[in-house]
Amino acid sequence: MQPPHTAHGTWPEIAPDRFALTIARTPEPPSHARIALLGLPDDLGVRMNNGRPGAAQGPTAFRAALARFGANWDAVHQRPLTPAVWDAGDVIPARGGDEKALAETHQRVTDACLALHRANLLVVCIGGGHDLTFPAVRAASQSARRPMGGVSIDPHLDVRETPGSGMAFRALIEHGHLDPASFTVLGAGRFANSDAHVQWLASRDGAIVPSELLQRDLLASLAAALRRAGESRFVSFDLDSLDAAYAPGVSAINPCGLTPSEAASLVRAVGADPRVTHFDLMELAPPHDEHARTARIAAFLFLSFLSGFTGRAE
Repeated sequence: MQPPHTAHGTWPEIAPDRFALTIARTPEPPSHARIALLGLPDDLGVRMNNGRPGAAQGPTAFRAALARFGANWDAVHQRPLTPAVWDAGDVIPARGGDEKALAETHQRVTDACLALHRANLLVVCIGGGHDLTFPAVRAASQSARRPMGGVSIDPHLDVRETPGSGMAFRALIEHGHLDPASFTVLGAGRFANSDAHVQWLASRDGAIVPSELLQRDLLASLAAALRRAGESRFVSFDLDSLDAAYAPGVSAINPCGLTPSEAASLVRAVGADPRVTHFDLMELAPPHDEHARTARIAAFLFLSFLSGFTGRAE
């Protein structure tokens, strides 16, 4: 069941003993597959919001990093990574550079993600502009037939009224796909959001946890956000929540963000949560990524998510 509007993902030669060798790259998902990996190679939303373009190349760079990094063995927990992952390919963006093209790409993402959810697969998206979380979570909501709760790990609230990469969560709330009282932004930047956007989300009972508070107690903050999210949960991780010293290859670099170790702790806990049905890693921008540093961190975070997922059955 190749999802609609998709093409096969691009992989280089995979190094021996990498986890990537276990990822199915077949037209149909294996019967035992539990996770679908879906690339979202579009950054029109970033460009519309005057961000740094390049995230359209994110899925290809992510696969290239995963092909070279990441053994199928978790040295901390002394066990292999067991989740069966199927590469569902990349969504083909619509042609054009305007709001109409963005809306068409969003519809294609929704159609692809909805097909995967209906096949009982947990969807992991690699982006791509953060606006693409809107159509992906819209699909999760449509599949669950109710508004989602969720967590965004991001210095930005992404509740802009104007179309573009900063609109995802406002659009989800206004279209009834996200219950704002079940939504938390973890790691909001100290100087990254306007008062108007803070007040807009707070007035709808959305929770905002500043980066300084998140870093004081990472797992307790995440646990509280997941409890708040309710039964149908998504987690979106914008790679610009990482500190720019570690992750230069993002759409908007962060001068005061998470370390890779902190991010991995969060993402592993997300993978272990059985009520999370959508996860994404967004805004990987290879043109700005010296020595593919950020792409390798993205691969590490994906493997950390799988480590948590491996533990779901324990």
